Amino acid sequence: MPRYMVERRFPDGLAIPADSEGAAVCSAVVNHNSDVAVTWIHSYVSDDKLKTFCIYDGPNAESIRKAADRAGLPVEHITRVSVLDPYFAY
Repeated sequence: MPRYMVERRFPDGLAIPADSEGAAVCSAVVNHNSDVAVTWIHSYVSDDKLKTFCIYDGPNAESIRKAADRAGLPVEHITRVSVLDPYFAY
């Protein structure tokens, strides 16, 4: 399955509390994704909470965008990516 990085911008900052309410928000995103064969792997949040960089697996960029639309999430850029790490030769 192809992997994508989704860059999002949150002008007012990302506000997901670290409690059961925040867990429910994340679960809702996962549920919307499964409807279009998309899997959220993990996300990175900038220190100022204005941007996120989210890693997803999905069949194509359009599916990634559709999942974001269903979840009400902004999309700045979608880039197909692959893993490169310092251990690739081992």
